[in-house]
Amino acid sequence: MNEPQLRIGIMYEPAIEFILNGIYNLKETGEAVVGKNSVSYTNGKILLNGLALPGSSFLLEPEDYETASFDLLNVTIGIKFHWERKENQKFKGSLQFLVENEKLTAINVLSLEDYLLSVISSEMSATSSLELLKAHAVISRSWLLAQVLKGKQLEQSKEKYQSIYETPEEYIRWYDREDHTNFDVCADDHCQRYQGITRQTSQLVAKAIDETRGLCLMYKGNVCDARFYKSCGGITELFEKTWEPVNHPYLQAIVDNPQTPSGYNMDLTNEKAADHWIRTPPEAFCNTHDKKVLSQVLNDYDQETTDFYRWKVVYSQEKIAELISRKIGKDFGAIIDLVPVERGNSGRLIKLKIVGSKLTLTIGKELQIRKVLSESHLYSSAFVVDRNNLQNGVPGEFVLTGAGWGHGVGLCQIGAAMMGEKGYSYKEILNHYFKGAELSHLYPPKGNKGMY
Repeated sequence: MNEPQLRIGIMYEPAIEFILNGIYNLKETGEAVVGKNSVSYTNGKILLNGLALPGSSFLLEPEDYETASFDLLNVTIGIKFHWERKENQKFKGSLQFLVENEKLTAINVLSLEDYLLSVISSEMSATSSLELLKAHAVISRSWLLAQVLKGKQLEQSKEKYQSIYETPEEYIRWYDREDHTNFDVCADDHCQRYQGITRQTSQLVAKAIDETRGLCLMYKGNVCDARFYKSCGGITELFEKTWEPVNHPYLQAIVDNPQTPSGYNMDLTNEKAADHWIRTPPEAFCNTHDKKVLSQVLNDYDQETTDFYRWKVVYSQEKIAELISRKIGKDFGAIIDLVPVERGNSGRLIKLKIVGSKLTLTIGKELQIRKVLSESHLYSSAFVVDRNNLQNGVPGEFVLTGAGWGHGVGLCQIGAAMMGEKGYSYKEILNHYFKGAELSHLYPPKGNKGMY
């Protein structure tokens, strides 16, 4: 195959301002466009600098792909996370606008390898070790291609994709990239964090991309759905526990340590074993406060988070009752208990029963639990619950003690950073987190463009 062109959804607003650094041609008319511009959607029409354009989309293509760029102003990053903010971002490639639900979506169209240059620097510091960057280049490339291929399969399938199961007693939902239908992936943490060429400055990142060009993780002839997150909390999770109920043999529960820590029952689906694991800090690659290692993985806004391997959240009865009722849209009354129903192999809660004085409901999967029990997201669903200050059976306070940061499936970024620091190669890092997967070039490596 040839190197793919990607479509990345950047922002979604009723009006967007942008700056073209170089000459761009409006594909629909051939008109040259430069400098600062604005686009809006008003009364059923797209207005470019106040002039109506026909249709529901338009595309601006650079005359010189290598030297031209464009700036999107006031892009929201970290959507619904604690560090959400707006910033101006610079991008390479083409710029498309299309109408979605009475607003405009800005889409960046560019080559996969150029996309990766930004993703690696956006997901972690560009000062990371070369082996960590190479490992991340491979998994980001693999994940992206797996999503593009899955999107095409969903488009061709006549069956409606189902990600919500609801009964009066249960609400089970998982979140994935099939939420996007008009582009391949979004630019925020819902997919992979992508911030254009704003942070794409490290020669080491370029070296990692070049030296792994076209290289993907494969399993039995298929591109691996290679997931990643910040910290596993000591053990990774099975794919089917977090997302759709499909087993991927290369995404299993892996202890993030050369040896299984002693003194633990590792069947973390067992409540007693999970409780002991979560309340203590077993040795693991990602169990570190080494600032040098953490700075490789965490950008400035991520470093605002200090406790992630083990953490605590405290809610008053008033706060947790209001939060749950608002997030679910139903009146639970006072919250009596949060009861573990099912845990995954990493101890992450897959199903949680919320017992209220007016309503009882079981929710899942892990991200749904994290969303309901936080204004943004809990760090993970690997937590245990303590009920304090009981009065007539109603707790005055809930304490959630948790482990890890993220969904826990695939590569643990902090663990991988520590492995790189300890001298592991990128192949050893990938072998640790993706058991049984193999490396293969899907399109030519750098300098060998005529091989395939």
